[in-house]
Amino acid sequence: MNHCISWAKRLSVLLMVIMLTLSWLAPAAYALTDEQKFLAEVWRVVDRAYVDDTFNNQNWWLIRQKALKQPLADREQAYTAAQQMLAGLGDPFTRLLKPDQYRSLQTNTSGELTGVGLQIALDKDGKIRVISPIAGSPADHAGIQPADAILGIDGTPTSGLGLDEAAERMRGPAGSRVRLMVERDGSEAMELDVVRDRIALNPVIADLRTQANPAGGPPLSVGYIRLSQFNANATMEVAHAIHRLESQGAEAYVLDLRNNPGGLLQAGIEVARLWLDSGTIVYTVNRQGVLGSFEATGQAITDDPLVVLVNQGTASASEILAGALKDNNRATIVGERTFGKGLIQSLFDLSDGAGIAVTVAKYETPNHNDINRLGIAPDITVALDPISLNQVGTDADNQYRAAVEQLVNYSTVAAGAA
Repeated sequence: MNHCISWAKRLSVLLMVIMLTLSWLAPAAYALTDEQKFLAEVWRVVDRAYVDDTFNNQNWWLIRQKALKQPLADREQAYTAAQQMLAGLGDPFTRLLKPDQYRSLQTNTSGELTGVGLQIALDKDGKIRVISPIAGSPADHAGIQPADAILGIDGTPTSGLGLDEAAERMRGPAGSRVRLMVERDGSEAMELDVVRDRIALNPVIADLRTQANPAGGPPLSVGYIRLSQFNANATMEVAHAIHRLESQGAEAYVLDLRNNPGGLLQAGIEVARLWLDSGTIVYTVNRQGVLGSFEATGQAITDDPLVVLVNQGTASASEILAGALKDNNRATIVGERTFGKGLIQSLFDLSDGAGIAVTVAKYETPNHNDINRLGIAPDITVALDPISLNQVGTDADNQYRAAVEQLVNYSTVAAGAA
């Protein structure tokens, strides 16, 4: 008995010595710099949330250890190291967003911004070019027009600026001023003093068209709705558009989801509910393999015939909507195979104002089709003839014409059956 107690005391003393030694060594061996702490923060978010618990068949802890051994002189190097770490997942949708990129993404999905109200793009010469001013925005009131080039923002040349940085410089508190150097059609640049304001981002364009019936029957009133993204205003604006078009006498609809990159998952689900009385909208599968679903829960606004236009730029929440309408036999899908993004991301704040988008689940259409990297095949395939931006959704748009033809044929058949 005494022998056992003696060994127990010795073991206790030995463990105490080891612990004291480790505690003395720990600060020197394991103290992390701010950049390393940031890298560890990114690693920890992915470790807890990423959909694939094999992390693309990698030892995720070992990835962390290797990453922390890199010399990181500043935050930019930490961002680069984090991006390299995430690249090993083989998932382009799990990505680091630097603070300006993160703010821009949050603005786009929030449905509201304070700024001048310009949609911008980089042209082939690297100039910041206006796609269009938002109707009623400060930029619109200032007379800025589509195709104008923004050469300077508050005295800073835009040459070399990315879109996110240029957009960030034009945003600011409502009531504050920004001076824009604007060039039009190669003429001499002019300076415009623009007062920023709060702007609601409406992702919907909608109007009623009267389409002739080539079979000689009565013309068809078609409601055209183009949805450019699923931001926080998408459901409300689509609902308003349907109600307005119904009151104007719409008998059928074209829902244009071409080049809609997606956005908020919940917005995609809620827009589907506007068209469906019942049925599954989408299934989700998390990292534990647990299957969840979202259902249509009430009466649709309309049961009029519906054609959905899609193309290779139709992605994510747009594919959820198109898949729900197709699998529930609510709509005919016309156009080209969609992008094929069957993954769901969540956004996580990081301590320095950056963010990280992490794939947290997969989704399946109501018929349990996994469309990731495969896309949704249209019911009627129509390749798009070359057109300009202002010809989209007009008679010059052959995909739109095919959608209308489908609705007219449906109307003719229905009238014949009656």
